[in-house]
Amino acid sequence: MAMDQHETGARFRALHEREGAFVIPNPWDMGSARVLAGLGFEALATTSSGLAFALGKVDGALSRDEHLEHIRSLVRATPLPINADLENCYSSDPRAAAETIVLASEAGAAGGSIEDYSGPPGGRIYDFDHAVERVAAAVEVARGLPVPFVLTARSENLIRGCDDLDDTILRLQAFEKAGADVLYAPGLKTVDDVRRVCAAISKPVNVLATSALSVAQIADAGARRISVGGALARTALGGFLDAAREIREKGTFTAFANAPGFVEVNEIMDE
Repeated sequence: MAMDQHETGARFRALHEREGAFVIPNPWDMGSARVLAGLGFEALATTSSGLAFALGKVDGALSRDEHLEHIRSLVRATPLPINADLENCYSSDPRAAAETIVLASEAGAAGGSIEDYSGPPGGRIYDFDHAVERVAAAVEVARGLPVPFVLTARSENLIRGCDDLDDTILRLQAFEKAGADVLYAPGLKTVDDVRRVCAAISKPVNVLATSALSVAQIADAGARRISVGGALARTALGGFLDAAREIREKGTFTAFANAPGFVEVNEIMDE
């Protein structure tokens, strides 16, 4: 692999080691990636839901090949480190799931995540021991890569109908012990919840942004990384829906007044 992936991976790891928290927003295509890079963000993450929507699919319907091509496109779009939202790594089997980590790195990702949720159809939270075995297999593979790779282990309880923070913390602690570099429990809603998770873990914690919490609040609670998941993609789709519905239902175009001009967009894309 090219030396620049060593440098990108090292930069990505260093972001997790400094004081405070950094925001890693989630673009859904090359254009949104370039916009975010132009605004000065230091790293980007894929969003499985945002990519699915961009491809006209429902969340959870992506193939591994589609996601790998998406990673390659974002790597081409910007020089920023790319973290891959790899869902359940496209297999319940630990070894097969770990192979996705290899492929994501070969596609140019500087990091990626593995979930303890099986995904559709019939999605379920993996049994504790099975979930830990999957993380351990991913860690083993990630550590054997020829370039740096930041492995994030996710506990999906809180967004999959299991509102059990104690079990979530136990899982994150086990994932940390198995060797994960970053721990992530999407669905934390309060500063106290974020603080509890961060206090229970010594490795960096990623928090999914919520409109109820600011960057400063999340950072003060101990998190090192803040991602937005599919929220930016849904926000963009919301603006599109509002404008399209206005045209269809009212026959007016006032929503266009808020659109950025061609010069501004072209300047961002040309950076």
